Amino acid sequence: MAKLYFRYGAMNSGKTALLLQAAYNYEQRGMKTLVLKPSIDTKGGDYIVSRIGLERKIDHSIKKDEDIYSYLKNNISGIACIFVDEVQFLSKNQVEDLLQIVVDFDIPIICYGLRTDFKTEGFEGSTRLLEIAHSIEELKTICECGRKAIFNCRKVNGCFTFSGSQVAIDEGGIVTYDSLCPRCYYEKLKNSKN
Repeated sequence: MAKLYFRYGAMNSGKTALLLQAAYNYEQRGMKTLVLKPSIDTKGGDYIVSRIGLERKIDHSIKKDEDIYSYLKNNISGIACIFVDEVQFLSKNQVEDLLQIVVDFDIPIICYGLRTDFKTEGFEGSTRLLEIAHSIEELKTICECGRKAIFNCRKVNGCFTFSGSQVAIDEGGIVTYDSLCPRCYYEKLKNSKN
């Protein structure tokens, strides 16, 4: 029986690189895959790009209110596995569509994304996956101090910030993210208020 998988981790945990590796493994064996990402993720354009330089053209960009079930139902002939990058940006209904595809067509779907945002609040897509995925796996990375990182911290023009919209891709200023352990996260939060 196929499953809906959610592989999550903080920034820099290798999510996209692992997705690319898994898709490559299927394709090396002559199996067709579909690689998707939400259209809100504009970095890389029509490609998913890992921090270590791996990249792959996506097969479909998921629009904000798109009925993913209908799209996939009409495009899964001969597909062995579906991969979704940046799944946190999907809606609750879109995640439910992914599960319904798994159930109705017996095709595994492997999703990669963040669990929480830079304010430690859950993303809608990730929260729903944590509730309904058959398999949940944490991908680990380390904080600047060497401890396990579980939080993402936003920097704008090099300064840590703890306010703003949940999603900031290509917005004003240089926006980057660091993965931090809880101790370092709360230390930076406390220092930002001083």
